[in-house]
Amino acid sequence: MTTEIFGYLGALIIGIVLGLIGGGGSILTVPILVYLLFVNPVTATAYSLFVVGVSSLVGAIRNIQKGLVDFRTAIVFAIPAFIAVYATRRYLVPAIPDELFSISDFLVTKNIGIMIFFAIIMLVASISMIKERKAKAVADAVVVFNYPLIVTEGLIVGVITGIVGAGGGFLIIPALVLLAKLPMKKAVATSLLIIAIKSLIGFIGDVENLDIDWTFLLTFTGISVVGIFLGIYLSNFIEGKKLKKGFGWFVLIMAVYIIYKELTM
Repeated sequence: MTTEIFGYLGALIIGIVLGLIGGGGSILTVPILVYLLFVNPVTATAYSLFVVGVSSLVGAIRNIQKGLVDFRTAIVFAIPAFIAVYATRRYLVPAIPDELFSISDFLVTKNIGIMIFFAIIMLVASISMIKERKAKAVADAVVVFNYPLIVTEGLIVGVITGIVGAGGGFLIIPALVLLAKLPMKKAVATSLLIIAIKSLIGFIGDVENLDIDWTFLLTFTGISVVGIFLGIYLSNFIEGKKLKKGFGWFVLIMAVYIIYKELTM
């Protein structure tokens, strides 16, 4: 019961982080679902897609109202991404064998493999948050597309999102800045719409494969959305950029903990 309370509190924290720093919080969804609410890792990655999709959609709607979303870029990136994430959830994840390989007497199962791969993605995300990225100024009127690279990046992000259930904003935003030449503010706003589309479409691939506990999932997601609005309110008093580096270190510690826990169970 205590872990369940912490689990739902975690849902609130996910939303608050998303509201404060505009991303990153969703990467905590899978660890919270697995370690505090004891959800199976495969199911947890599916639930995470729904939570991430709905949360990002809330943020995307706000950005659309502000005129910050570049729809052409979102479509070019999102189409290969949502095809990849849907195919990954519908066909690739169910095809992964329950027993992957063994090292001496240690058997690496599907669940362990997914959590370790997730932890590796967390490590990459944490480094992205810790490092100060100085964006070059780009004129709003100039949007130059590198179509092959954008499509390739979309496919890669789609597969990663499909396996681990995280939004992948730390991969999408640099791609939009470098490949589509979007200003940082527009890249962040546009990435939320891309994340929302591909995550929710990826989740559709799971509806056909998994028994979804809708009561639990909608409750968890609802608490997370409340957290987003709370985070947006708190952002009037707290500068999100200052929190981002500290949160990055927290994600790094969590990643190391997941690897340690999975390899010593």
